[in-house]
Amino acid sequence: MKALLIGCSMLWIQSANAQHQLTTEQAARLVALPLKCAQQEYPNKLGQVLNDSTALLSPATLHPAFYGCFDWHSSVHGHWLMVTILKQFPAIENAAAIRKVLSEQLTAANIQTEIAFFTTKYNDSFERTYGWAWILKLQQELDTWSDPLGKTCAENLRPLSNLICGKYYTFLPKLAYPIRSGEHINTAFGLTFAYDYAAHSNNDSLKQLITKRSIDFYQKDKNYPLSFEPSGYDFLSGALEEADLMRRVLPKAEFQQWLKAFLPELFSKKFQLEPGKVMDRTDGKLVHLDGLNFSRSWCLYSLGRSDKKLGHLIAIADQHLNTSLPNITDGDYMGEHWLASFAVLALLSK
Repeated sequence: MKALLIGCSMLWIQSANAQHQLTTEQAARLVALPLKCAQQEYPNKLGQVLNDSTALLSPATLHPAFYGCFDWHSSVHGHWLMVTILKQFPAIENAAAIRKVLSEQLTAANIQTEIAFFTTKYNDSFERTYGWAWILKLQQELDTWSDPLGKTCAENLRPLSNLICGKYYTFLPKLAYPIRSGEHINTAFGLTFAYDYAAHSNNDSLKQLITKRSIDFYQKDKNYPLSFEPSGYDFLSGALEEADLMRRVLPKAEFQQWLKAFLPELFSKKFQLEPGKVMDRTDGKLVHLDGLNFSRSWCLYSLGRSDKKLGHLIAIADQHLNTSLPNITDGDYMGEHWLASFAVLALLSK
């Protein structure tokens, strides 16, 4: 099975190079990864605060919707991937299995239990803001799916999405400084998906809040030291996530001026950016660098399309994508449980 998956992943990269889009066969193989682990309870990294011994419950009890795929946020974006693939390829070979998982996991009762967890003492900031952002990404994907199952799941999830929106309203005014980490707590990443959701849902007040705070945090940034990236555990680029956010919130001409001050080297035709190197894909932290290559890709694709002067970034995005795409099905759970979502997001950004 391991050899088959490695061989299949090589086909994906060849086809991606040739067609620049997902095929049905590629999609089926990619979605098989979250499908395989969506209802796999262990191993599991909970990340909860225990208030007393009664809180020592199983992952499926605490998080009946999102207990699989090693941790909560990976389960959430694994559901996003399943919905995304099923929307684009409704007759895909594993469609029935995907539908079964979605119908069993995204029930109204399960979502209410997820909401209840956020109300427990010291857990109100659970998954801030990475998991929050992926909930809104999942909600947006469900909202734009005309299938009856999609409509049902969208309405079931909406109370949790509304809760998350409320958390942004509470948290953002109190955040004095942006978090520039290359991991889950990165502020720019968390605001990017939230901004997209606010625009999708016509939530003007949330959109305005995110715009204001983004400008507060980042507008004065200049000459970012891109050579300092990546750090050893990064799966997000602090620089490129910031640029991807500001591309959304600033008018085009203003964004171009900002980007020239922030990352002037991007405008050089000689600009190069070496993909992240993974030395051990069985290490759950070191394999983050495969995710970095995918997330850099989707940012670089968007930047390359935003300005003809940045068109050369497309080739650099391709280089990053092609570096890690063959490795997301290497048979080790530390990468398998989450990387397919990042790969698909990069491929859809091409």
